Amino acid sequence: MSAHTPSTVADVASTDLGSARKREALELFRGLPRHYDRLSSALSFGQDPRWRRALVSAVAPASGERVLDVATGTGMVAAELLARSGCSVVGIDQSSEMLAGARARFAGSGADVELIEGQAEALPFPDASFDALTFTYLLRYVEDPRATMRELARVVRPGGRVASLEFGVPPRPVAREAWGLYTAIGLPTLGRLASREWAEVGRFLGPSIRGFYERHPLPVIVDYWRQAGLEDVVVRRMSLGGGIVMSARKARAAGASGVLGN
Repeated sequence: MSAHTPSTVADVASTDLGSARKREALELFRGLPRHYDRLSSALSFGQDPRWRRALVSAVAPASGERVLDVATGTGMVAAELLARSGCSVVGIDQSSEMLAGARARFAGSGADVELIEGQAEALPFPDASFDALTFTYLLRYVEDPRATMRELARVVRPGGRVASLEFGVPPRPVAREAWGLYTAIGLPTLGRLASREWAEVGRFLGPSIRGFYERHPLPVIVDYWRQAGLEDVVVRRMSLGGGIVMSARKARAAGASGVLGN
């Protein structure tokens, strides 16, 4: 991977920040880094850390590999990647506040991790720079998920792995009804008990997740991955469908395929 320059990162960080969705995401996460890890776990009843571990298992980092963690936030996935193998990690996020939390996490640890501010839609890296790539809770916050998938795949070498974690809407009626009640009533109530910022997250998440899948149903998202040159796409629904881990390989040649898991 070639080195980036501060001016390049600054240019990338300013990309598309004027969009309503981008401004909303930046504002939403501004007050969250403190206690983010603990509260995200508590508000998901312990499922968020489990999903992140499954994400890292899906991408299977190997010793000596270079992994890009997009939407790294406070560095939870980056830390899990480093703990699993002797890989090196580059973490990128659009939020300076969340990155400050990540820098605090790794300060003095000697971990082989680099943290930069930038946009998933315009990554400041050459083609085929990384052996693997992960991203977490990203696609709901970009204007064009299809184009973003192409940009993510661009920086992965042929044969490299890509894996993601996103919230999901449970497909089965009983679980979907319970999910709807929790996101409409339980999550906002619990968020208010934590802080004003988490109360806003609680109000935001349910409609945001539901609206995203109304615009981009899961089979369509699988097709975005395939159009980006990713093959053997696997979808794993976790916690009755409340979390979705996807994984694939970047094609070495033309042709790609995808499957939906139960």
